[in-house]
Amino acid sequence: MTIYNFSAGPAVLPKEVLKKAQAEFLDYANTGMSVMELSHRSKAFDDIIKGAEETLRDLMQIPDNYKVLFLQGGASTQFSMLPLNMAKGKKAYYVVAGSWGKKAYTEALKLSKTIPFEPICLASSEADAFDHIPLFEADSIDPNAAYVHLTTNNTIEGTSIYDLPDTNGVPIVADMSSNILAVDYQVSDFAMIYAGAQKNIGPAGLTIVIVREDFLNDKPALSSMLDYRIQADNDSLYNTPPTFSIYMAKLVFEHVQSLGGVAKMAELNRHKSGLLYDFIDQSAFYSNPVKNEGDRSVANIPFVTPSAALDQQFYQEADAAGFKNLKGHRSVGGMRASLYNAFPLEGVEALIAFMKAFEDKHRLG
Repeated sequence: MTIYNFSAGPAVLPKEVLKKAQAEFLDYANTGMSVMELSHRSKAFDDIIKGAEETLRDLMQIPDNYKVLFLQGGASTQFSMLPLNMAKGKKAYYVVAGSWGKKAYTEALKLSKTIPFEPICLASSEADAFDHIPLFEADSIDPNAAYVHLTTNNTIEGTSIYDLPDTNGVPIVADMSSNILAVDYQVSDFAMIYAGAQKNIGPAGLTIVIVREDFLNDKPALSSMLDYRIQADNDSLYNTPPTFSIYMAKLVFEHVQSLGGVAKMAELNRHKSGLLYDFIDQSAFYSNPVKNEGDRSVANIPFVTPSAALDQQFYQEADAAGFKNLKGHRSVGGMRASLYNAFPLEGVEALIAFMKAFEDKHRLG
């Protein structure tokens, strides 16, 4: 039985990358050691981390005045690091368009009780179960604010921001965890981008931070480990980094490059997600909760059947048929198909065939 992994993260990785890592697992580059055994100060690992950065810079066309950091702690650690480093004494705006944006804002509120800054919810769609990207007026933003934080893709709710909003000249910071390398954004439009690796980049344990040099903090943060300036000045080697995850990221970057880069991945993702959206739209049995078609994510596609009981039966039967991790997030229920870069087109086609058969079997009336 063929297995298709629809997990929202940790997620499917390219088979070609896994095979290469397998071949090099016991002996990397004739060192006689596994990558996991290499010193992070060694020449072999220096080549890995520099190669990873160089390839990522090429893929995303990262300007020279941006630093690329390889950090630990997941994207959620950036919820704290960002205001700790960048917002002292200023306002910081948050667009709350999904569960992760809400968590970022909630963390900022918590920090504001001990750190002098003012987190402001600029716009929220929580009252509508995050079924759309909320809008706001640019002139409602203080031009002296530290940043506007947004989440480019809402993994749980299946919405995305493709065209960046007018922020009245205030720098944009983006959590790009679930659609980095999947949508062709211009890095220069952001002051900072951060992304957990476990969706489009590699295994869990690594976070990518891309930050404009003039946006970096001038004053030290409370902790050296949580200080962007210190991490940048030490080329992500202030302490032992997640070496194996960085190696895997390098392999993924090279793989994406071999396929034609981010623009090609974006084209493939639009095609894959378009097939599934088209099927759902023409069905009277399935529905997608996203209100506006232009807000639909190409990475995470939630859908439901006519009842919660049928939803449960669907993902149980799907799991038995080899369609793994389709159960929706516990906060929203239903199903969710995560179609990241490494997810194959044939998996989407197979899922649609399964959905059609399930509909034919259970269609009401």
